[in-house]
Amino acid sequence: MQQEAVQATQGPVLILAGAGSGKTRVLAYRIAHLVKNCMMDPASILAVTFTKKAAQEMRERVIQLIGYQPPSWIGTFHSIFSKILRIESRIYGYTPDFVIYDADDQNRLIKSIMEQKFISAKAHDPRSIGSAISRAKNDLIGPDAYAKTVKSPLEETAAAVYPEYQRQLRENQAFDFDDLITVPLWIFEKYPDVLERYRHRFEYIHVDEYQDTNRAQYGLIQSLARFSRNLCVVGDDDQSIYRWRGADIRNILDFERDFPDARVFRLEQNYRSTQNILKAAHSVVRNNAHRKHKELWTRRETGEPVEYLEMLDEREEDYKVVEKIQEQVFRHKRAFRDFAVLYRTHAQSRALEDGLRRSGMSYVIVGGLRFYERKEIKDVLAYLRLIVNAADSVSLKRVINFPPRGIGETTLSRIEKWAMDRRIPLFEAMKQVEQIADIPQRIAAGVSGFCRLIQKYSDLVGKVSPGDVIHALVEDVGLIALYKNDTTLEGQTRLENIREFLSAFRDYLEETENPSLTGFLEEVSLVTDVDRWNDKANAITLMTLHSAKGLEFPVVFITGLEEGLFPTFRSLEDAESLEEERRLFYVGMTRSMEKVYLLSVRMRSLYGEGNPCRPSRFLDEIDRSIVEWNKSDVPPVSRRWRQKAASLDGYFESHPDYESATQEVSPFKVGDWIRHETFGKGRIVSIEGSGAQEKISVHFLSGVQKKFITQYARFQIC
Repeated sequence: MQQEAVQATQGPVLILAGAGSGKTRVLAYRIAHLVKNCMMDPASILAVTFTKKAAQEMRERVIQLIGYQPPSWIGTFHSIFSKILRIESRIYGYTPDFVIYDADDQNRLIKSIMEQKFISAKAHDPRSIGSAISRAKNDLIGPDAYAKTVKSPLEETAAAVYPEYQRQLRENQAFDFDDLITVPLWIFEKYPDVLERYRHRFEYIHVDEYQDTNRAQYGLIQSLARFSRNLCVVGDDDQSIYRWRGADIRNILDFERDFPDARVFRLEQNYRSTQNILKAAHSVVRNNAHRKHKELWTRRETGEPVEYLEMLDEREEDYKVVEKIQEQVFRHKRAFRDFAVLYRTHAQSRALEDGLRRSGMSYVIVGGLRFYERKEIKDVLAYLRLIVNAADSVSLKRVINFPPRGIGETTLSRIEKWAMDRRIPLFEAMKQVEQIADIPQRIAAGVSGFCRLIQKYSDLVGKVSPGDVIHALVEDVGLIALYKNDTTLEGQTRLENIREFLSAFRDYLEETENPSLTGFLEEVSLVTDVDRWNDKANAITLMTLHSAKGLEFPVVFITGLEEGLFPTFRSLEDAESLEEERRLFYVGMTRSMEKVYLLSVRMRSLYGEGNPCRPSRFLDEIDRSIVEWNKSDVPPVSRRWRQKAASLDGYFESHPDYESATQEVSPFKVGDWIRHETFGKGRIVSIEGSGAQEKISVHFLSGVQKKFITQYARFQIC
């Protein structure tokens, strides 16, 4: 089946590639086949995926197969289309040296706009506003259209911020992550000649992880593929787990509707996991209604049973994880790198980290504070961004008084107002600081000195090597001296991080064919948690289930399998969200090659109090014949927990279990009018299932249609 998919080069192709079925191998061989056997120009082949790690693996495999470095049209969505943006940026009114704002930069800009508009950050977190704007962009909704669709106070605030946010991005010559996709799509729609140029350039288009594409990415791919129709998409609807960031599973489910002549290849042989792991994972995911039929199989051995461990609390949970790792190390001579401990939320890592630290085991957390998000590194990056793009006011405001130059908020506000009155960039206003009234000469001298520093290094870009520019700048600004003189542990750590940053830049220079300061800044802005993860280090990996997608480990622990945590409470009232949680569990299970441990607790601490927990429904859905069930046999670790444990039996006896709900008669019928606390008034249009599995579809007066699991839905009959 892999070979057939590789050789099907003409027309639309859908490759449904189950977990561990060799999709990266298929993509690499397909590209190599086009180059070596079909004699296609490598520059006419586009291949996009979602992580730098996946793109690098694909590129390396292609190099091995064709014997030389192919053109750089193999990469992530954001890296490929940011490259196109740099080529076409002037059409949009930008220079090719634009900067890319990460989440922190975006948050700073939104916070600044909220302050300008006297909007309290206590009422609405700037990050929530940023998320709302991001969703609008990915749904291809501009500021004007968005203002007409708001349904909540948060969305009203986002609608007030959105237009100014876009205006200031343009003024700063900056794009956010979403712009890297939506702006090229806008250019293609507005300038058909540009679109035609890229349609003819890319005769063969490959998209990895197609189930993770959002509507904007879908639009880009559809536009580019319309000419040649040689579009090959690879994905697995059972691994669609990014709905919360805009991924639309309909893109892969409806591919055959979009391309009626598409050929479909199902890669169902798994090369990673044992039979028991695959059976357990499939027995859960098959409960989803919206999926394409497939069932993975393997020639590997049956393997050990999946092991379920019910603990009393999270402290006992981390003790058990440590105990099982030690058991595996001694019994099977495993290394620490063979283990991954997965969880639903970052907050769960604390107790697990405490247990591993006490045991003396080496571990690494993927998805904590990222290296490039550390304050000292963000400061260096802000200086570098200013050098290549002086219009970047977010970076300018970050470092104008760091290290301290006596330039406070009052001075900065006066300069900003002066710049706004004259409609000039903030940096240009700073260069004219002597003309601004009420700014003391001493402070004005500091501002002028800062401007001369930035201009000095800006003039050096392109004349001397990027490495010389960075090293000289860090010394000249005084960051090295600042942290050298700080003898605290924090100061020395910051100094080490800056030196590590310089090493990272040196690696970039050595590994990149045409290195540049702009190229390095772009690469840094697009790096993900997994890209920074060193999979060669001999350490236990702790990460969220979302971060684990695409990875594999001999032994996997999935912790926190309790109702309300996994699946989350929020997903329990929405059928689509619950199906995504089930897919996330499937992804976690299929990361394992040889052994899976599933853990839940009877009590989990929340805000300092122990809260009774029920095991996740996903545990009930697993084929029980392939699971070894183990209840807690470790005594509670404190008197308080012993007292809580004694009351648990009474609690569960007084609360009916989920099975009893299946005997109840539904109080709803099709045609009933209901009122939901979030969506308002609506009418029931369909009911499916019964009891605990009953789902109700409601069409609301707002035009929205939602599906709910009845027993968790927050609505009443009108």
